[in-house]
Amino acid sequence: MNHANATPRARYARHLPLAVIACVAIAGAILLGDMVSFDTLRTHREALMAFRDGHLGVLTLAFVVVYFGIVAFSLPGGAVASVTGGFLFGLMLGTLLNLAGASLGAIAIFAAARMGLGRMLATRIEASDGTLKRIKDGLLEHEVSVLLLMRLIPIVPFFVANLLPALVGVRFFNYAWTTVLGIVPGTLVYAWVGVGLGEVFDRGEDPDLSLLWEPQIIAPILGLCVLAALPILVRKLRAKKVA
Repeated sequence: MNHANATPRARYARHLPLAVIACVAIAGAILLGDMVSFDTLRTHREALMAFRDGHLGVLTLAFVVVYFGIVAFSLPGGAVASVTGGFLFGLMLGTLLNLAGASLGAIAIFAAARMGLGRMLATRIEASDGTLKRIKDGLLEHEVSVLLLMRLIPIVPFFVANLLPALVGVRFFNYAWTTVLGIVPGTLVYAWVGVGLGEVFDRGEDPDLSLLWEPQIIAPILGLCVLAALPILVRKLRAKKVA
């Protein structure tokens, strides 16, 4: 159905998923701000580990569902959830579960945004001749590289990397696979922190997430950023030679 010919009810229905996400995100920020924390994890540590030992499959599924909800509704606690994955399930399984929950949540919010505001905004940008149109065309020209950079660069907020591509009309397939690949380094590092969380709790401390900026951690990620940006640089150099 063409957007211009859609009935008012159909137009409103397209915005409903994103509106629900926005409402839940606001409610979550207000109600869950202090609940999803390392203190909460410390308090329920023994109960969670006991439940894991007796019901690994159930806890695995529940963890992915909770992580999905945190990402899809932009709720607080993403870092805590990522560390918890390594704490409860170990490095490899924890990384895989973090990756599954985060990827599925990111894809869900992308689909919701694309269905509503994304479709409308992309159409309007495409019909314009201004700066936004040039930015969109430039992004789509280097789509894969830009998407990977948004995932790899640590200073880009996760919800921005989820919403912005939907609003400018990137291809769903490229968004999906670059999301999965691009968040691997981050999920691996967080799970690695979680593996040693028990010892940190035993000392009465909280995990030091500032180690994510240590040279031995950030240097390989920045190296991946350079590789992701390389195709953009090569195209620019070729364009200058042709000109």
